[in-house]
This record gives sequence, structure tokens and C-alpha cells, in this order.
Amino acid sequence: MSRSRKHQASGLGEEERKMDMEIDMFLKRLSCCAIAIASLTLLFLFLQTPDTCVPPDAPSKPHLRFPKSTCDFSTRLHVPSEKKNTRLWSTRDWTSKVHSYSNIFISIRDLGLLRNHSKVLCVSAGAGHEVAAISGLGVEDVTGVELVESPPLVSRADPHNLPFFDGAFDLAFTARFDQALFPARFASEMERAARPGGVCFVLVEECGVDEVREVVSLFRNSRFVSSSNVTLIGMRMTSILMRTRKSSS
Repeated sequence: MSRSRKHQASGLGEEERKMDMEIDMFLKRLSCCAIAIASLTLLFLFLQTPDTCVPPDAPSKPHLRFPKSTCDFSTRLHVPSEKKNTRLWSTRDWTSKVHSYSNIFISIRDLGLLRNHSKVLCVSAGAGHEVAAISGLGVEDVTGVELVESPPLVSRADPHNLPFFDGAFDLAFTARFDQALFPARFASEMERAARPGGVCFVLVEECGVDEVREVVSLFRNSRFVSSSNVTLIGMRMTSILMRTRKSSS
């Protein structure tokens, strides 16, 4: 009786070992198949050109091409800054803004405060609309500065720390005095850059007499000349005109 039980037990052990071996072989084959499929898939993806790539028959003009991706190894066409500026300056939006600034400065020219030989500084000049406007009126020496340069009209400089000698300009202008982080320092630098007896011309958001006095009080070395409400690029603003005081000597 005991021998038959031992025989049955050994038979069951053999069957279990065979089953384990078969399962192990099956898993190995399954792993090999999975690795083969994954390898073929990666190879296919590597060789296949994605739809997001620029097609070979895409237009040659840069502005008509699809956005480039990492699968496109061709060199991106370089557009010279002069060509970019020509496109920008020919747009209706640019022309309209420059014309709006021109109307503002015509009134200053009519007062005899802006001449062709005047040296003008535009502080916080943005993209340079005011620089283009003043140059368009025949003024030959116009300098625009901003924290972010926009060549060739605007160079990079901190409006609170202008890199110019004292009295280097006949007229200092800004249309963004409202945005100054430190208005008193901003005003002081404009006055310093303007020559004694020169002009500080400021545009601010439309305001009343009290607000105008507050702005003028920041220009401690200038005297108030006049103020008026104007329209600049469709916005109602107040222009404040001041003359820097001449030295006592």
C-alpha cells in the first residue's frame, strides 16, 4: 500500500515538472515574440516620415511653409532683419500708429521746439513708432531706447539709468511715463539727458489739472509750459510740455 502511494506521488511530481517546463518554454517564446514585435515597431517608426514633417513639395516661400519639426533636418531659411522690418513697416497698423505720433509732434514743431537739426531722445520707445514719426518729419538725429531693443529704431537701455551724457539732447520724450516703475527716477533721467533750456515732453493717460501738477512736480528741474488732451492711437491722453531750467551760471 505504501509503495503504490509513493509511486503515485513520484508520478505526480514528474507531471508537475513537465508542466513547469512547458510553461517556462511558453513564456520564453512569448517574450521573444514581444521583443521581436517591439523591435519591428521601433524600426518602422524610425523609417516612417511623420505627417507633421514638411512635405518635399512644400512652397519655397518661408511664410507659406509648414512649421518645422525635429524630423526635418533641412536648414531653416534666414530672413534678414531688414526684410522683416520692411514687411512690418508696410503694414496698415504700423503706418496708422506712426501717423498718430506724427500728429502729436507736428504741434511741437509748430511751436519751434522741434527742428530738423534737433537731437531727440525717445524713452521707453517700444517698437519705435515715435522714432519713425519724428524721423519722418525731417529730424535727422533721433534716438529710441527701451528695455528690449527693436533694431534699428530702438536700442536697449534702462529708462531709469540712461547711458547718455548730461544735456546730450534737445528734446526728451516718452509716451509711457505711466508705466515707469520709479517715476521720480524716470523723470530725473529725462531731465538730465535734456540740455538746459531743452524740452521734456510727456504723454500720460488722460487726466485733470491736479494729476498734471503731480506729474510736473516729479520734474524738479523743469518748468511747466502747457498741457492739452490729445488722441494717440485711438486713446485719449494728456500731453505735458516742460522746459528744463537753464543753469544759474
